[in-house]
Amino acid sequence: MIKQLLIGIVCSAAVLTFGILIGHFGINKSSNSAPSWVKDVTKDVDESFIEKFLSEVDNIQIQENLRELTKVPHMATTAGDEQTVQFMLKRWQDPETGVDQAWREEYMVYLSFPDPNNPNKVTVVSPSETVLYAAREKEKSYTPDQDDPEVVQPYAAYSPAGHPKGKLVYANQGKPSDYHLLNTTVDLRGTIAITRYGGAGRADKAINGAPYGVIGVLVYTDPLDINDGVMSDLNETYPHSWYLPPSGVERGSFNTHYGDLLTPYLAAKDETYRIPVKDITGIPPIPIQPIGFEDAYKLICELGGEAAPALWQGSFNCIYNFGGPGFKLTSAFNNSDVKLDIFNHEKLKNSSNVMGVIRGSVEPDRYVIYGNHRDSWVHGAIDPSSGTSVMLELTRVLGKMVKQGEWRPRRSIIFGSWGAEEFGLIGSAEYTEQYFTKLSERTVAYINVDIAVFANATLRASGMPSLQNVIFKASKQVDAPGLDSTSVYDNWIQYANRTSPTHGLIPKVGYLSGAGSDYAAFVHYLGITSMDISYTYDRSKTSARIYPAYHTAYDTFDYASKFIDPGFVSHQAIARTAGNVLIRLADSLVLPLNCSDYAETLEDYLNTAVTLYEQQLQNRHISMEPIKRAVASFRNAATHLDQVIRSSDLANETPLKVRRINDQLMLLDRAFLDPLAFPEKYAFRHVIWASSSAGKPTFPGLADAYAKAESLVESSAWDKVHYHLSVLSQAIEGAAHTLEDVI
Repeated sequence: MIKQLLIGIVCSAAVLTFGILIGHFGINKSSNSAPSWVKDVTKDVDESFIEKFLSEVDNIQIQENLRELTKVPHMATTAGDEQTVQFMLKRWQDPETGVDQAWREEYMVYLSFPDPNNPNKVTVVSPSETVLYAAREKEKSYTPDQDDPEVVQPYAAYSPAGHPKGKLVYANQGKPSDYHLLNTTVDLRGTIAITRYGGAGRADKAINGAPYGVIGVLVYTDPLDINDGVMSDLNETYPHSWYLPPSGVERGSFNTHYGDLLTPYLAAKDETYRIPVKDITGIPPIPIQPIGFEDAYKLICELGGEAAPALWQGSFNCIYNFGGPGFKLTSAFNNSDVKLDIFNHEKLKNSSNVMGVIRGSVEPDRYVIYGNHRDSWVHGAIDPSSGTSVMLELTRVLGKMVKQGEWRPRRSIIFGSWGAEEFGLIGSAEYTEQYFTKLSERTVAYINVDIAVFANATLRASGMPSLQNVIFKASKQVDAPGLDSTSVYDNWIQYANRTSPTHGLIPKVGYLSGAGSDYAAFVHYLGITSMDISYTYDRSKTSARIYPAYHTAYDTFDYASKFIDPGFVSHQAIARTAGNVLIRLADSLVLPLNCSDYAETLEDYLNTAVTLYEQQLQNRHISMEPIKRAVASFRNAATHLDQVIRSSDLANETPLKVRRINDQLMLLDRAFLDPLAFPEKYAFRHVIWASSSAGKPTFPGLADAYAKAESLVESSAWDKVHYHLSVLSQAIEGAAHTLEDVI
């Protein structure tokens, strides 16, 4: 009995001891281990992953992408465009290298086309209507690419049809000042004006001339502006070099607004309300047609009248005269008119964006968007297929890593292959209109790579100042093509640099102040932090305003592979640099956006404004003190937020703090939006980066209002200057408040 009792006591003690041990170690294990999601939430960008990404970006893959994309012309909504849609979908839906999901977004958009059965014509006709000279209707063939039946005849999209006939005059670049000067010498009523590309927007060359009575406009590319004066295709221009052949014609969209013209501020779906065609603004009121410089030479060198100013002279071996109006008395064209026969027509056409997404693992509701348009005017090897080729290589490398389970970004990455960009940034604009609220609330940044490679000398980047640092960091990790032991950053700083009060000598990053590519709707309409990146040429060696084959039938794979980027190593450098930025934006625990760099830009803008305007404004009792205080407040708030980020161990703090800081960084540019600031500028709402005609490196609305007030007699024009000062002061002050600690 006692023995049994002792055995029971011992067993009970053993069980109790065992239980205590289990409880002890169980509690320790439970208390020392965090939930599985904690590690993911605090994970930062993986530098070894970036190194692996950089090593896998393949220049030969990019080359073959471009070869495939340029097999046929692919103007928006044509059969060639649909072929590229299917190619993008096939690549992005590939089970081994595709993205998580890919689909097409369709819009019914208003486009303008020439009539293939009635080609546009430009002729010189005698008083009896005899044709004395006819401009080329088709560019000269040097390779089979130019003979493709789908090569669209050169034309000005959105030019009205018509048959104007009149005496010819030379109006330089068709700027308001050009027509004003010309009108002091020549009666412009009933004339046809010939203008050069550059200086003014395409449509503006006609819009500016119409009030003076000009009834038709020609536009050409002068060899001085694109070819460094080179003119002969016997041994100087393509196919012997990158220079534009004499018959080359730059096509383009001749409208001043972006997005579908019939559905302003609405996505162009089938059932969307459309304004009457007669209410469209920003398109030429008179017919306009582009021609090659070989035809422009024949016309300009025969003009009579006084000699045009020295700044109006070009590369032709003749004096550029104003026109009498009309031709010289000694010319074979004397007393003859120039006639335009324009048969353009407009259609509603179905255009597609191709979209792809890699879903984020931690913050799938935060988007980094990477975009490039897909449509071209002809084969479009450089514009835009260089960018599309790079984007396809990024998605191949990243998609493979996702499919193999090696990586998934912290935030979602959305890829956009925009349609109908060449007609006015239509695909990207309609996308931002359709998803306005979602994109406004969730988008971290937009990366635009349109023309990836203009040439092979150096990097060129533009964007919001807050992105400057991450672009620098990425470019330091990429080798410059063709240069041993030199980074893209070190090469870049040799070509374009500035001295920063904070950082010293650094590469110069431009600003996205216009609507030159698909970043426009993201910057100006949505206020999303954006950048545009490319490789470009050495501007000390050429005065070309853009690569010479731009928008012509010579922008082909042959041209790109021989004269723009042999070996495609500059394409590879852009893919590595842009992809590096993309990964950092998608994976960093704290967004790599720097508000203090933004403050520096605002201070630069302010200093310029004070120098240019303060004395005159004081004379009119308008104070600049409010904007000075606002910029100072922004600097203080940016410094404080930078200090909070540096002093915090955010990997070990509540995820809500990280999310709050990231939201402050993400939403900064939204604070600069004012929907009422620019009523005359369609879809421009960002008060820092709106377009400006004043040409001053300062706040655009203020600069334009000041320039207008100076040119007018009415004192009320200065009220608009005061208004823009108030808009700026309150926007900047409001942005500063968003960077401060919560109330």
